[in-house]
Parts: sequence; structure tokens; C-alpha cells
Amino acid sequence: MADSSAPELTHFRDGLPRMVDVTDKAATTRTATAEGWVRLPPEARAALEAGTNPKGDPLTVARLAGLAGSKRTADLIMLCHPIPVTGADVQVTLEAAGVRVVATVRTTAPTGVEMEALTAVTVAALNVYDMLKAASKAIEITGIRLLTKTGGKSGDYVAAPAD
Repeated sequence: MADSSAPELTHFRDGLPRMVDVTDKAATTRTATAEGWVRLPPEARAALEAGTNPKGDPLTVARLAGLAGSKRTADLIMLCHPIPVTGADVQVTLEAAGVRVVATVRTTAPTGVEMEALTAVTVAALNVYDMLKAASKAIEITGIRLLTKTGGKSGDYVAAPAD
């Protein structure tokens, strides 16, 4: 017998996966920002800084890939609703700790854009790896997390500062 005090699983009914029905939810403006890091070993960083990477500019390619990834999230995350991405910005910058990827995605829809922002960051980071893997296979993708979200029934969210 099921525990009546347990929370209802929104993406499962009768033990089977389902997409949550948002038909009756109001479309509201929603925004989410996520970040992630690509840690570069010295040889990969040197190739990036020298601009000698044979595949081209990893940061520009990663930015474009992140933008595309934000729009393709529902193709990759099985129970994610396809929503209209009304705005997206992906910043890919070389910093002392490595390559920082920050994505902000906006929509007016009945469901949020957290997954779109996280997907944009992940796809951008994977593209940095792909573009620099000839220089080093020891590149690490790390720290992918939601920074902020606004809108929706659950309200706003701001992540605690990273360590």
C-alpha cells in the first residue's frame, strides 16, 4: 500500500513515465541562468590562448552550440516540454580557473526554462572539450548548476555562492 504522506510523483502515474499536463497553467514570463566550468590542463589552455587550435575558435563555436542546445532541450530531456525560447544568451569566457560558461534563457510559457539554461551550458562545455581534445584529453567539465530562476508557481530561486 502506498504511503499517503509521500509526495505525488509528477512525472510518473501508475508506475509509468508521463509528461506533466500544463494545458491549464497560465503562460508567464520565466527566466533561468545556469553556469558551468571547463577546467583546462596547461597544454589545452596554451592552445586556446595562442589561437593555434586546428579546429578554430572553441569559445565562439561553444557559444553557438549553447544557443542551439537551449532550443533543442526537449529533444534531449525526455519529459521536458518543448517551449518557445524567446531569448537566450550564452557567454563563454576564458578565466583564471578555466572556461566559464553562463547561459540565460527566457520564455513566456506555462513551464520554466531551467532545463534549457542547463542544457545550453552543458552543450557549450561539451563543445569546448570537443574543440580542444586534440590538445588534451584531461579536460574536465564541472560545476554545472542553476544560478537563478524567476517566474512560475515555485517563485524565484538564487543559488548560494560557489565554494
